[in-house]
Amino acid sequence: MDIKYDMLTILGPTAGGKTSLAAKMAFILDGEIISADSRQVYRGMDLGTGKDLEDYIVEGKQIPYHLIDIVDAGYKYNVYEYQKDFLKVYVELQKREKYPVLCGGSGMYLEAVLKGYKLVPVPANENLRNELEEKDTRELTAILKSFKKLHNTSDIDSRKRLIRAIEIEMYYDESKDIDDYFPKINSLIVGVKYDRNSRRKRISERLKQRLDDGMIDEVKRIIETGVSPEILIYYGLEYKYLTQYILGKITYDEMFKQLETAIHQFAKRQMTWFRGMERRGFKIHWLDGFASMNEKTERIVELLQSVD
Repeated sequence: MDIKYDMLTILGPTAGGKTSLAAKMAFILDGEIISADSRQVYRGMDLGTGKDLEDYIVEGKQIPYHLIDIVDAGYKYNVYEYQKDFLKVYVELQKREKYPVLCGGSGMYLEAVLKGYKLVPVPANENLRNELEEKDTRELTAILKSFKKLHNTSDIDSRKRLIRAIEIEMYYDESKDIDDYFPKINSLIVGVKYDRNSRRKRISERLKQRLDDGMIDEVKRIIETGVSPEILIYYGLEYKYLTQYILGKITYDEMFKQLETAIHQFAKRQMTWFRGMERRGFKIHWLDGFASMNEKTERIVELLQSVD
């Protein structure tokens, strides 16, 4: 197969069937999956993060996957660590001549990799922040413009963001030896989506199934290992509402309704992020979620062998 891309990326909102499609494509391409999910990195957080590990078995073959179950629950993993870990896996797959299939719905993780440059964690500079707080917005904007051309207004839509943007630029300016290398990866990006009503129905059905499968017991076990309820609530969505239910702060019906609404809102935010990626220049080839697996894989293979 004459593939024109370095990597295949499959993205989409939650409960869209990304994992099974990615596994099937990895099977076809003799590849391995790199997860781009900010919560599936945690061990023991399985049902709540929708790992669907059974989806990685295709025609009796276990498809290797990476960046799942790599840190303990309670740890606050971040996008900087993800980029570092992604790069290690990507380079290793290249050495073994295995085709990388990036799969997930965490927009920040996906974009941080697909942008082709490495973000560097910039420490807080309290002295600088205090100094900048004395200046008005016009002065702050002028300072930021002295470091870079402003292509959009995202850095200046609030004083807090403006001060942080200046803090980052000053850190880069003073740290000339920063290793910010990240390879430019030419990836085909494929999205899977359903119409709004169908997406909502799939989310609700999936939530009921995961509760039936023991998601509440999973959260209880995590708490029993010593992870504080506050940390679980920090992880949001399933872990936030199930923890509140276990602590007796809300009833089962309240938990279900609030969690269902929160997941619907989360899926909407995911789609908003993906549309933002398209505005920022990423070409996403959207596939109808209702198409058969064969139709989806045939279309992806066709796209992999062509150039936009």
